[in-house]
Amino acid sequence: MKTLSAADLARFIDHTLLKADTTAKDIEKLCAEAREHSFYGVCVNGSRVQQARHLLEETDIKVVCVVGFPLGAASGDAKRFETEAAIDEGAHEIDVVLNVGRLKDGDDKFVLRELRDVVEAADERPVKVILETCLLTHEEKIRACHLVVESGAHFVKTSTGFSTCGATIADVKLLRETVGPEFGVKASGGIRDTKTVLSMIAAGATRLGTSASVVIVKGLEETKASAY
Repeated sequence: MKTLSAADLARFIDHTLLKADTTAKDIEKLCAEAREHSFYGVCVNGSRVQQARHLLEETDIKVVCVVGFPLGAASGDAKRFETEAAIDEGAHEIDVVLNVGRLKDGDDKFVLRELRDVVEAADERPVKVILETCLLTHEEKIRACHLVVESGAHFVKTSTGFSTCGATIADVKLLRETVGPEFGVKASGGIRDTKTVLSMIAAGATRLGTSASVVIVKGLEETKASAY
């Protein structure tokens, strides 16, 4: 892997803020930081898509909206509607939570149909599917990846950051091995420092979701400065 600059690293990052108590001022700060550091995107809840889109006008920073968040257990119709609403309000990408319980039931037809509905509702925008890997067995992670690829989605994503554990290097490697070299892999959940980010990229992540984006990019700058 080539040596990354801070600007290179920023283009891997969806600057994320999904807490329930997020205010309009918090979103303003998130978007200002995204502008300052040229992050790839900001990741927000549905009620904040319109505000984020407005704040990021005339930039190439993407607005990413979560759907079925954080449990993934809502009805498929609700997820489809959430997706349609997010697209209508200006979302560029959708991060939808997989129905973990139905996957564990072995109801692959249900899971695949739901994902295809979200992909269709996204109207050719990139769809990332959050697997919540900490709740899945090794076999379930592989099965989930195959369903995501079959659905027409564009990324597998490790975690919501709201469950028992976030992204791990081992899971990123497994997802990359399973989906192949061209498919998107997003690592998210508990990623808070530059060293972890670089390890995730080396393991095969092509996108990273984190709320510690500014610290991570500055950490790379500081690391390089200390080398001289």
